[in-house]
Amino acid sequence: MENNKKKVLFISSEMSPFLDSNPLADIARMLPQVVQEQDNEVRILVPRFGVINERRNRLHEVVRLSGMNITIDDNDNPLTIKVASIPNTKMQVYFLDNEDYFHRKFIYNDENDQFYSDNDERTIFFCKGALETVKKLGWYPDIIHCHGWMTSLIPLYLKTIYKDEPVFQNAKIVYSVFNNEHNESLGQDFTRKASLNHITDEVMKPFENGDCSSLYIGAITHSDAIVNCGDNLDPQVQNHLASDEQKPVLEHRGDNIAAEYTEFYDTILAKN
Repeated sequence: MENNKKKVLFISSEMSPFLDSNPLADIARMLPQVVQEQDNEVRILVPRFGVINERRNRLHEVVRLSGMNITIDDNDNPLTIKVASIPNTKMQVYFLDNEDYFHRKFIYNDENDQFYSDNDERTIFFCKGALETVKKLGWYPDIIHCHGWMTSLIPLYLKTIYKDEPVFQNAKIVYSVFNNEHNESLGQDFTRKASLNHITDEVMKPFENGDCSSLYIGAITHSDAIVNCGDNLDPQVQNHLASDEQKPVLEHRGDNIAAEYTEFYDTILAKN
């Protein structure tokens, strides 16, 4: 794959300029552009949180991709796909939308700063919905790069439920880990729901506490490579990273990182 055009799928829970600036949203905005400018093909998927203004950002529905249902606990949840362009770039962003899960005035916490009780289902919906959207696109990525705790189930699903899907057959999974983004738990029922009645308790075990560290550890476990975007990782996460010496790790430091990332992707693709 070296020196060849790569297809890189970025999946992030946040992205500037659609949400407020923070390290996760800024990296998710900057990285796809620098990778695309290296003559690679890029696709981007994010949730359509209610705070994202559709009119100002010129979102419009992609009818051919909408109309799917994502089943969680025997409940069918309709998935709508919208798209918008990032100003002054040649990049489009696909937004995954659902009225019940995302049409709110806040992102993860309510007006009283309480963690939404259905953040577990919102996470499952986004992760499964993202993979179903790529299937429907019929676009075969070489690299799938996930950012943020809300994408933590994607490496797991790719290595289990979706492992035989042709569209993902040759993809390598990269997960960017950050400083812990919250201190809450997705609840005692999270792993049962997230298993989608297909994944064993043993495989789900790293996720069982449902807190940010557990989500990161679960994602790291099932990824092919890791990017460390944190300067103060939780010790449990740091220890888990250090314990797997066979897994490539890139330290994200600064913004001038186009060459480092493309070389990192090439190294991962060259591994059997």
